[in-house]
Amino acid sequence: MADLAEKEMDNPTFRSDTVLSDVHLHCPSKRHLMVRLNAVGQPVFLSYFKLLWSTEDLASGKHMREITTGREQQCRSGDELCDKDRSNVKEEGELNSEGVEALLDDDGDLEVVRRPRSASNLQAEDLLRDIVCPVILMKGKEDAFEDEEQECTCSNVVKIEHTMATPLEDVGKQVWRAAFLLADYILFQRDTFRGCSVLELGGGTGITSIIMGTVAKRVYCTDVGEDLLAMCEQNVALNKHLMEPGGGEIKVKELDWLKDEFCTDPEAPYSWSEEEIADLLDHCSVIMAADVFYDDDLTDALFRTLYRITHNLRNSCTVYLALEKRLNFTLRHMDITCEAYSHFRNTLNDLENLQDGKMKYTVEHIKPDFCQFLVYERIEQL
Repeated sequence: MADLAEKEMDNPTFRSDTVLSDVHLHCPSKRHLMVRLNAVGQPVFLSYFKLLWSTEDLASGKHMREITTGREQQCRSGDELCDKDRSNVKEEGELNSEGVEALLDDDGDLEVVRRPRSASNLQAEDLLRDIVCPVILMKGKEDAFEDEEQECTCSNVVKIEHTMATPLEDVGKQVWRAAFLLADYILFQRDTFRGCSVLELGGGTGITSIIMGTVAKRVYCTDVGEDLLAMCEQNVALNKHLMEPGGGEIKVKELDWLKDEFCTDPEAPYSWSEEEIADLLDHCSVIMAADVFYDDDLTDALFRTLYRITHNLRNSCTVYLALEKRLNFTLRHMDITCEAYSHFRNTLNDLENLQDGKMKYTVEHIKPDFCQFLVYERIEQL
């Protein structure tokens, strides 16, 4: 028995099939309204994600320079406040140094003025990473969101239905940070995407396609799984008000990377018509994907799909890929690694070096130093 125990300890295995996005723990939406159960019995929540600038302001033609200047002025005024605070601290320090004897007790020991415990809560509000304990609200308690609705106008909120803490195969039902990063870039480069025909691979809850729909002419938001696609379609309906000013259209469609053809079965939900396939191949100039590189087999399948689609496009296109490098400690390497990202980079290099006489791919890294339009935590691993 002892030998068996030692043998088992030589090869420890840790397994967990539950994944939770940081967005649902660290986001301004402190309360999550549970609206229903999906077809597989998972709770579906509704969260509000704020835009720092409303789509009405962006659509009105306000130049990005004006917006950026406004933020710089805020920063400068903040610096002035900081300088003022620092001068006050200095003045207080001088006063204290003059009256230092007043801080000594009868025995000559220094008296330390301790901060009240309640003050720690005020300090927590100033942290960059707001610690949130979500309160799950059941359907029928919509009035609990009245405060948020009063603060948020229709033009500065994205409403997203999603799940939390799903198995790995259902991570598309959650919201991930790279989707916000790509959405930021879309809003920052609105003129680049205006009037385009766009394909999103692995659209998940649809938040990136929804933001793209505010400027693009048509967006094909694709993924697999009827339950996920139904949730995505519901999110598109919830945010029609954001797309109406620009006249954008979002079509939710099935696209399985493990299959070589589009699903054209008229009996299947979210299938493609021949006209839609022709429209995509004739007019698509932008392809995008966010946070879909977490499994090596799926990464390989995505790049095969990417090659097949771009090979059949009438015009050249630009592909935007956003991801988060997730660092993990592995027993195999006895070190912190990022295997999924390494495999992604290797596959991307293979595509760039591909020489088949038909297609040519060039890769460019975009620094994530552009303006932030959505409220989320932009970490350095994005």
